[in-house]
Amino acid sequence: MSEKTPEQRECCGCHKTKARSEEEVRRLVNRLSRIEGQIRGIRGMLERDAYCPDILAQAAAANAALNAFSRELLSSHIRSCVVNDVRAGNDEIVDELLATLQKMMK
Repeated sequence: MSEKTPEQRECCGCHKTKARSEEEVRRLVNRLSRIEGQIRGIRGMLERDAYCPDILAQAAAANAALNAFSRELLSSHIRSCVVNDVRAGNDEIVDELLATLQKMMK
């Protein structure tokens, strides 16, 4: 087994973690906060008996926002974790990345 990079370390031996910069965390949390607001808005529309196509349009916008969040996180993962592990000789990270992409494409 290859040695973990500084950005990845075992926590309790059960899963990997990643140290993120404050800026990255702030960006991702801001995106999630906006998505939460969108979801609350959709729930409110439903509770106010809004017209179905209006609700569906907002649901599509929330889905697009969540996809954008996932793309940003995936990009960060590839640029840091994947690159560092490949450079360290941990080729298993490629299989992990492929499995992650398969899950994302369902």
